[in-house]
Amino acid sequence: MADTSLPDHLPNLRPDRQPPHPSWLPKQRRGITPQMIGRYPDFDVLETADSWDDATRKVVLARLEAPGPLRFFTDDEEPCLRAFCDTVLAQDREPKVPVAESVDSKLADGRLDGYQYADMPDDRDTWRLVLRALDETAERRYGAASFAAAEPVTREAIIDQFSKGQLEDGTWERLNVKRAWSVCMRMTLSGFYSHPWAWNEIGFGGPAYPRGFMRLGGATGPASAREPFETRGATDEDPVQVEQEGEV
Repeated sequence: MADTSLPDHLPNLRPDRQPPHPSWLPKQRRGITPQMIGRYPDFDVLETADSWDDATRKVVLARLEAPGPLRFFTDDEEPCLRAFCDTVLAQDREPKVPVAESVDSKLADGRLDGYQYADMPDDRDTWRLVLRALDETAERRYGAASFAAAEPVTREAIIDQFSKGQLEDGTWERLNVKRAWSVCMRMTLSGFYSHPWAWNEIGFGGPAYPRGFMRLGGATGPASAREPFETRGATDEDPVQVEQEGEV
């Protein structure tokens, strides 16, 4: 594990300006986090489940149930979907938050964002086009059999180009690429950060109803500023502040 007292895990303070593998974080000692690493190794949000009302507890605990088979995406689309979710979230080993299943469930049930860009197709069509386009890019530009079959460094390069709106030709011509990135990432991040394992990773205390919050100091501040159920983080620096100082 890296020395968490040093800020060299922040991209702008590293020579290559690339983030290190998240394994620099400490091993999780209580509860479960993605890949069993996190900034709050002694925090388990599920230990506070008794403070939630019955309806909230039922909804949250249901997210821990083993996911069923995909209902929206086809067998041919599934590998690309999973590779995309794993790559953008840096989930390269178990345990993983089942984001692919979350995305699939929302699309299958029509639980969309409630709005649609004027120059974009329906979100369900956007996802199918993006997966097809990712496979085309992996094959055309990098000689891989598919996006899912490509090497991790190749998938990351394609994702980087996707995030910057730099992909074109083929199926990409049917999309506003930057907006397609926004559509896919909103649903991907929503699925990830709605899961209790992700809450453990970031030290989030979970639902506040009906318990509420007594203090607003944050989990990395002094003990007097933390809620009784919060634990101290493994590193105290404010990553946003350190990142901004590194850019000066």
